Parts: sequence; C-alpha cells; structure tokens
Amino acid sequence: MSTDLWTPTAYADGNGARIAYDTYTPGRGGQPVLLITGLGASRRWFPDGFAQALADKGLHPVRYDNRDSGESTRFDHGSANPLAALFGRRNRPYTCEDTADDAAAVLDALDIDAAHLFGISMGGALAQRTALRHPGRVRTLTTMSSFPGDRFGMKLLKHINLKTARAFRTVDFPDTREGAVQTMLAISRLNASPNAPFDEEAALEQAERVADNGIRDRRAQSRQMNARWHGDPIEKITAPTLVLHGEDDPLVKLSGAEETARRVPGARLHTIPLVGHDLPARCWNEIADRMTGDHEPA
Repeated sequence: MSTDLWTPTAYADGNGARIAYDTYTPGRGGQPVLLITGLGASRRWFPDGFAQALADKGLHPVRYDNRDSGESTRFDHGSANPLAALFGRRNRPYTCEDTADDAAAVLDALDIDAAHLFGISMGGALAQRTALRHPGRVRTLTTMSSFPGDRFGMKLLKHINLKTARAFRTVDFPDTREGAVQTMLAISRLNASPNAPFDEEAALEQAERVADNGIRDRRAQSRQMNARWHGDPIEKITAPTLVLHGEDDPLVKLSGAEETARRVPGARLHTIPLVGHDLPARCWNEIADRMTGDHEPA
C-alpha cells in the first residue's frame, strides 16, 4: 500500500519532546484508535494492511513515534545494553509518566477527547500506563505481546525469553540503509513464529519502510527501558481491557499476558495461534474483530 494513505508527519508537544505522528486517511470519520509501537520501533512499523483492517471495523488509526524513536525527539546517554537498563538507576532523561503524557499530547494535537489504545510489546505496557494516568482519554485498552506496565527489574525479566533477547544482541546494526534493511529482516525472523512460514516479502517491505528510522539505536532502547513508572498499579485500570498474545511468541512469555489479564479488573485474555512477537497479516482481521467485539458489554 502507498504511504500516501497516511497524512504528512505532524508533531505534538510532549514534556520536553516533540512527538511525530500521522493518521490513516481511509479511516477518517471512525472512532480514533491510537497505535503504540514497541522498543525502539518507528510508527511506520505498523503495516498499512493492519490499519485498513481496523478502518474496516469503523476505527480511525493514529500512530506516533515514542520519544527516543522514529522522528520524535532523541535524547543522550544510556548504555548499549537494553536488558541491563532494566536494573539501571542513573541517566534517566524521562519517566514513564512522560511517555504516557506523550500519548495524551498526540490526542490533544488532534483535538481527540478519548481514543481506543492498541499497544504492542513495550507499547502495550505504555498503553497501560496511559490508561492509568489519563483514564478519561481511553475508551478501551488492547495490549499485545506485552507484560504488566508496572513491572521492572526481575519482576519484568521473568516474562522475557532470555535466549531470544541474547540473540537480538548479536544482530549487527551497519550504518547504511542496506545494512538497516538486512538488520530489520534479521529481527523479523527472530520475532516470527517458528511454526508458520516466514513471509519474506512482507518482512522485506516492512524493512524498507522503516530503514531510515527503524530499530537500530541500542542506547535509545536502553533509555526507554530505563524509564520508571511511579504511578498506580495496573489493578487501578478502569478501561475495558483486552489482552492478546501470540501462542508462538519467542520473546515475551505468555506469563506476561496472563499476569496482566489476571490483575486488570475485567480484562479478557486471548491467544492467537501461529503468531510470534509480531503482527503478521493472518491475524489482522482477528485482532480487529476482537478489538471491536470483545470490548462490548457482556
């Protein structure tokens, strides 16, 4: 699909950061859904086809770059080891409250009172924090391939497959566009379900799409991991909550989703077969169906 389906990049004013965002034009008129990416990822990681699946269900996708990723403001300092940052206590240029406020800033920039939230991986945790800090801005909350947003250190690490996490550290990040494409392909293979055919064509298209501002800045990832939440526990979330998890997720264990669903009042948990730590085309319609169906009152 063409990038012309998205509006030109605009910027919201966060707390000490400019937050890049755009909206999916075919979804205009639908209920807004804010798409939140994972660790270090550009908003362009979300496929156009996924946005269209949401638009077909009456939703209007809005996506943005977390601070320290994509075209949003970048910061300084940090180690080159995101896992070690889970236990770091220094050089925190921002908090998790700041990142939750960034989501609200995007809604403010678009004059949106409240939106549905969809967060994947670290974006799922960020979505939970946004629902806690700005409950009136969240219609519904959907997390995927994620973990409890108030967990850090060993309480978070227990939900991570360390073998896969270590494999990510061996991926090179060459400082060329072609190197960035090959790096993203390698990451996509690590994230994919081992029990389903790897869609090389879709992975290459995605790698080309994010090559200029994709996942390659380990220090930025470390800063994102090192940010801390000082607010309420996730038991205080009041938004209707859906917790999704790929049955073949090689990075985040199902226990992360199970704990989230257990602790958030009224949350519903669904696993998706043949899906890893990614968003393949075969699950787009199911996710859209569940987001618009499972949040309806029982």
